[in-house]
Amino acid sequence: MPKLPGNKAIYSEEGKPLSGLRDINALPAGNKDAIYSRIIPPRLFAMLNISAETFLGPDQRKRVSIIAPEGMGLARIEVRNDPDSPRTTFFLDIAETHYHQMELSFCIINDPTAPRFAVDVDEKGADNLFTRLGRNIPEEIKAMQAGLFPNQTSRGLRMFGEFFVLFERFVDSLGMDIIMAEPLTYDNAVRYEKYGFDYLNGRRMMQTIDREFKPGGELFKKLDGSTPFRMPGMEQTVHGRSWAIHDGIMNGPWENLEIGEILSEPWEEIRIYKSIGVAAGINTFSP
Repeated sequence: MPKLPGNKAIYSEEGKPLSGLRDINALPAGNKDAIYSRIIPPRLFAMLNISAETFLGPDQRKRVSIIAPEGMGLARIEVRNDPDSPRTTFFLDIAETHYHQMELSFCIINDPTAPRFAVDVDEKGADNLFTRLGRNIPEEIKAMQAGLFPNQTSRGLRMFGEFFVLFERFVDSLGMDIIMAEPLTYDNAVRYEKYGFDYLNGRRMMQTIDREFKPGGELFKKLDGSTPFRMPGMEQTVHGRSWAIHDGIMNGPWENLEIGEILSEPWEEIRIYKSIGVAAGINTFSP
């Protein structure tokens, strides 16, 4: 049963309670779309002049795509301001786990009017898989100077909070207790903390990062101006720290660290979770 006040379970037309994405994906397309549309913030529909019922824009062309294959416990929602553009304004990937939990795999809410920075491709234009296959340093510098965070291709709409309220209620309506996520960057992890997430894996690492960015710490010492992403003073903001970590400041041998084995590796394997209706109250960033 749902835990959040005033929240209700989701039922099929036959009156059967739905307990996961597989159940939703087995429904007729119209019913399926109506349920998934609950996750999209109403302000986004209004901003882009899209009908929340038909997903059509003023030119009667479809702006919302929901990929939710029958027999599979996953879903993808894409909302475009321009149906002919590969650029999405809202992009969401979710999946249910084997333990009846919800995985928030990916969520991006872009401002369609903002400049785009090609940080998602290498300098030859090939997809870099979140920089795993190479970086586009000139574009990263531009993005950083524009106030964007690592892997962010354009400015956001500051709508994640609105989305997450809807998403938590959606997960609760399916009788699930836990939302899982894997922050791809340091700033993602700090941002998720503000929405009540706790760490399944990585809290000690985050606390150590905070300590070592303090004056005298190992990460503080590495902000030596050797690259545009390692300038003195960047330790004072989540934005600055995240770019420095993205630039590999945590890599390499460490000396005189209590838990050096954690900081001798790049940013990876951070796992977080949110208990429905519970805010963990974690804050690992102290400038």
